[in-house]
Amino acid sequence: MRVFLTGATGFIGSHVARLLVAEGCEVYALVRPGSNLWRIEDIVPLLQVVPYDLFEKEELEAELSRIRPELCLHLAWYAEPGKYLASRENIRLLNASLNLATLLESLGCKRFVSAGTCFEYDTSLGYLSETTPTAPSSIYAASKLALHLVLEQIAGASSMSVAWIRLFYQYGPYEHERRLVSSVTRSLLRNQVAEATLGEQVRDFLHVEDVALAAWAVARSGLSGPVNIGSGEPVTVREIVTTIGAVLNRPELIALGALPDRASDPPFVCADNRRLVENTGWAPRYGLEEGLGHTVAWWQAHLRSCLVRA
Repeated sequence: MRVFLTGATGFIGSHVARLLVAEGCEVYALVRPGSNLWRIEDIVPLLQVVPYDLFEKEELEAELSRIRPELCLHLAWYAEPGKYLASRENIRLLNASLNLATLLESLGCKRFVSAGTCFEYDTSLGYLSETTPTAPSSIYAASKLALHLVLEQIAGASSMSVAWIRLFYQYGPYEHERRLVSSVTRSLLRNQVAEATLGEQVRDFLHVEDVALAAWAVARSGLSGPVNIGSGEPVTVREIVTTIGAVLNRPELIALGALPDRASDPPFVCADNRRLVENTGWAPRYGLEEGLGHTVAWWQAHLRSCLVRA
């Protein structure tokens, strides 16, 4: 299968790229010139790199007219921790994404799978299913929802099927160092105190390799419309950080309550993932403790390699 992949250098996209290569796909990866390739440097020779920015409309049109992909997995988005929720970059990406989808539909692409977010939903309503009412509270979530709504209209008026994968919380190798699991793990590996809130927030965390497998399962399925990608298993932030402390045998370095809760943080966010499970046969490979252990081991190896290269 000829697959056009955006976001290949990102956290989730890099794992999807690795999976597509393993599946024997002909992978055309959109890679912005000057991008840091650290997450995919070992598989770059196995990819067909498309060296353009998503905003370079004319260049992208010429390249895609040559490639004519059968499937697009659109995972590129702005995700800088602490900045992405309110960034106006979301609006630019909304427009660029619509241009991409419209172009691919005109070129006969049969399948378009794009990434949304659980924050499109009204997160006050408990377990979140694909029929839960939407109520975005940030430019990021509103831009994602707007893209989803327009894509559905494009799909309804064409032969290109569209699936919208709503992502919950992820962790695992290659994650940004400022996110929860990575931040706590790095602090403990350096014998530093890891400050956290009381950790009473309930979340749905899924190992990133299982996220990639779920995205690929949806892409290969006949599913259209929104599909939740999450574990379906609620876990508190306290459980996450104390498990990391136990894995590294440094529980005394976990400082619960050292940080204040954020007023905007919803108390409970968890996926109802039955549509994914029942229609694709997908099942996670990692339980939480095993997945966190795998992630910790990856960070240990990664930090050692960084020291050697330094």
